[in-house]
Amino acid sequence: VGGNSRCQWGTVCDDDWDLADAAVVCRELDCGEPVDVLRGANFGQGSGPVWMGHIRCVGSESTLKNCISGGWGKGYSEFSVFYCFNTDDFGIQLMKTQTLKEMVCHTSVAQKDSGNVKLVGGHSRCAGRVEVLHRGQWGTVCDDDWDLADAAVVCRELDCGEPVDALSDAHFGPGAGPVWMNYVVCTGSESTLKNCGSTGWGKRSCDHSKDAGVRCSEVRLVGGSRCSGRLEILHDQTWMSVCDAVFDQQDAEVVCRELDCGAPVQVLGAAAFDKGDAQMWTQEIQCRGNESQLHLCPTSPSHKHNCSHENSVELVCAGWN
Repeated sequence: VGGNSRCQWGTVCDDDWDLADAAVVCRELDCGEPVDVLRGANFGQGSGPVWMGHIRCVGSESTLKNCISGGWGKGYSEFSVFYCFNTDDFGIQLMKTQTLKEMVCHTSVAQKDSGNVKLVGGHSRCAGRVEVLHRGQWGTVCDDDWDLADAAVVCRELDCGEPVDALSDAHFGPGAGPVWMNYVVCTGSESTLKNCGSTGWGKRSCDHSKDAGVRCSEVRLVGGSRCSGRLEILHDQTWMSVCDAVFDQQDAEVVCRELDCGAPVQVLGAAAFDKGDAQMWTQEIQCRGNESQLHLCPTSPSHKHNCSHENSVELVCAGWN
C-alpha cells in the first residue's frame, strides 16, 4: 500500500491496520471487497517516507486520506517517537526499515478460474442479480426452476460461502442485455454455473422481470426463521456456533444487515431456539457496526472460555428488507 503526499509516494505502516482500513483502499481502487491483509512487507519493502501509521478507518470512507491516522509522516521513520515492529522466531525485534502492510482485494467480478459470473445490485459482492458472461457480453438468468442448488453453484464460484436465498422476480432489479440462461438445472456440485444444464444460450423465453438472484453468506440463523435463530458462521468449510461472551450489539447489526433482515431486535443466549451440536467459535468479534459482512470485522483471541452450547448466540432480526 502506498500513498502520495506532496507529490512523493510513500508507504503505510501496519500498526492497527485491519480489514476496515483495507476495505477503503479496495473501494478507492474499484477492486471490490478486501480478502486479506498481509504483514511483514509480503510484497517487498517500499522506499521513501512511511507517510501514514496507526490508521483508523470506519470502513465507509471514500479514500484512505479521510481516515484517522497519526498524521502525515509524523514519527514513522526509524527509531522515532513510535516504531513498527516485526516478529520473527526469536520474538519482537526492532526493524530499521519499517514493517509494511499490504493487502489483497477481491474484485467485484469473480477472479476465480473464469470470471464468468457476478452478482449485481445487492448490498455486497455476495448478493445480487445473477449475471453471466457469454461471447463477451454480460446477460442475466431467468428464474424458471431457479433453486438453492443453482444458487449454491454461484456462491461457490464466487467464493461467497453458502446460499441463503435463491431469489426470483428481479428481486435486485431488472438487468439489461440478453437473458442468457433459462431453466437452469444444477446438482449443486458443479464448479461453475456454465456446467449446469439449461435450455441453451440465449434461447429466450422470459424477460428481465424474471431475472434470478442469489444471496450468499458465511453466516446463517438456524432453528427459527430466516431472520431469527441460533447464529452459525462458516469457518474452514465448517459451520460453528458463536459464544455469546464474544458477541455484542454491533456484531448483531452486521449479521442482520448481511442477511438482509433489517435491524437486530434482540440478542439472546441460553439456547432459546436450539442448542445444536456445532463446534463453538470463541474468537472475539470486533465489528464497528457499519460493515456489510461479518467477515470484514476484525477478530482476536478471546480470554472468555466459559463457552458451551448452553450460551450460544441466538439472534432475532426485524425481518426481511
